[in-house]
Amino acid sequence: MMSRVVFILIAVAVTLAAQPASAAEKLVTVIGEATISVAPDAAMIRIGVSSQGKTAREAGEANAKQMTAVLAAIKGGGIAERDIQTSRLSLQPQYDPQKSGTARLTGFQATNQVMVRIREIDKLAAVIDNAIAAGANEMSGIEFVVSEQSKLLDQARDDAIGDARRKAELYARAAGAKLGRVVSITEEGSTPPPRPMQAMRAGAVPIAPGEQTLRAVVTVSYELGP
Repeated sequence: MMSRVVFILIAVAVTLAAQPASAAEKLVTVIGEATISVAPDAAMIRIGVSSQGKTAREAGEANAKQMTAVLAAIKGGGIAERDIQTSRLSLQPQYDPQKSGTARLTGFQATNQVMVRIREIDKLAAVIDNAIAAGANEMSGIEFVVSEQSKLLDQARDDAIGDARRKAELYARAAGAKLGRVVSITEEGSTPPPRPMQAMRAGAVPIAPGEQTLRAVVTVSYELGP
């Protein structure tokens, strides 16, 4: 009985060894890439007021009055309240260092900045100019935004898959094989790197939004057939 079991096990082992490599071992893996360049259609700016005063109350009141005028100017340019958000609010003492090493309190500085989303990029220059004319004296920069980024990235993903298939077919033909079904897809690098806000000085300046490049990268594995 034992010899029969051993014989059966040996027969199974020989049969498995004689079978061709599994389909999972016959793969071609390629990287597909695609980019789409698009002009930004919206913008974000940080803008506000910095005020000085001999006392904290004096600095705060001066800042509140000036900032109220700035906000009115921004809203008057067609910016909705939902697109204006406070991003920085501070009140700090100011000191004058003495030769002796001690510091003398000279007053206070109040700062109030808001983040403004401008959904129509053509309004950007006017919003900045109006805010500055109303008393804004601080602006940390501009960030340009692509509103329909998700839809555009979907198009780039579709193009990246097409690029991957084109490469895979080239390799399959070169190897004398046929391209089979997709085994796996891995996506990487589809989100564009954030564009940091550029530092700016208060004052009317030319604005050039330029273009942003959206990129999709996929790694795709295909089966290879005879």
